[in-house]
Amino acid sequence: MPRFWRLLPVILSCILLAAHFFRAGREVLMLVALALPFLLLIRRPWSARTVQLALVAGGFEWLGTTRTIASRRIEAGQPWLRMALILGVVTAFTWASALIFRSPVMRRTRAEDDADGD
Repeated sequence: MPRFWRLLPVILSCILLAAHFFRAGREVLMLVALALPFLLLIRRPWSARTVQLALVAGGFEWLGTTRTIASRRIEAGQPWLRMALILGVVTAFTWASALIFRSPVMRRTRAEDDADGD
């Protein structure tokens, strides 16, 4: 399977984070989220680890957002469970995307890249 397809969840997670930051008016973080997948063009272990850590942090961002929105909705007497479930799935997807770099195929690919780069 081509590397792009293996990284598609990572790319989608970064796009979702970028959209979230854009909607929140945090343009710098939006640009960082959009740039993260391009960092993977640098085939070094540090680039994959940087993206992986950013996705883990992104999952925590989604958790915080879920908590904030749920609190506001509860205070306003509005339904909140469906929103929490949806953002919970987005959080899980973001964290699962970070785990892609731990897969045997991706580890083998990075090891081959390191051997080629030496």
